[in-house]
Amino acid sequence: MDTTRFERVKRVLDRRQTDLTVCLEEVHKHHNLSAIARTADATGCHHVHAVWPENQKWLTNNTSGGSKNWLETHLHRNIDEAVAMMRAQNPDVQILATHLSDDAVDFREIDYTKPTAVIVGQERDGISPRALAHADKNIIIPMQGMVQSLNVSVAAALILFEAQRQREEAGLYNRDMLDAKVKHRILFEGCHPIIAEQCREKELPYPELDENGEIVADETFWNILKHTQPLEATNECK
Repeated sequence: MDTTRFERVKRVLDRRQTDLTVCLEEVHKHHNLSAIARTADATGCHHVHAVWPENQKWLTNNTSGGSKNWLETHLHRNIDEAVAMMRAQNPDVQILATHLSDDAVDFREIDYTKPTAVIVGQERDGISPRALAHADKNIIIPMQGMVQSLNVSVAAALILFEAQRQREEAGLYNRDMLDAKVKHRILFEGCHPIIAEQCREKELPYPELDENGEIVADETFWNILKHTQPLEATNECK
């Protein structure tokens, strides 16, 4: 086991912000999806929500640069479902919509140390009226040129990095917010991807890891992993 990688992954997971999230309302261009996923990972978000048509693939590792592996992505059929889940995850969450309106405020005036969800809209049409109805505030990025809006991934990056700046100053990245089971799953899959895939195929729980990231398992586990056929393959033989 590469202990340097293990320690790096562990440090990242120890700083994850479960109360900072972004919601993509039908953002459909893959370069934007990829960029926002990377930004969410870079700023320590743990959850990413997306309103996305059914039966369409949202992100692949090729388009997200692998950042999707380190995030919990939640796909929703409509914005109502997305907002309901975000509020269920944190009832105190402030929902912000990136939208130019008469009552919109400069995105830098927001207190991002509070539980926060940022909704960004579809590339052509922006945020839907239904999403705006859920928002507690509209936020804007001030412009000094002729254009009135930025690319959606650029806008998301500016907002999330402002949230990161405020949270770093407040010491919020020193909190260990992730559930231990979730952290173990991500650690195991990130540091032992081949064995993790074999465990999933054979419906085996992930064994424990020691302080160096090495697998702690008895001989029975290794024998099952090595010799037992995947459940699906066994059923096909019947």
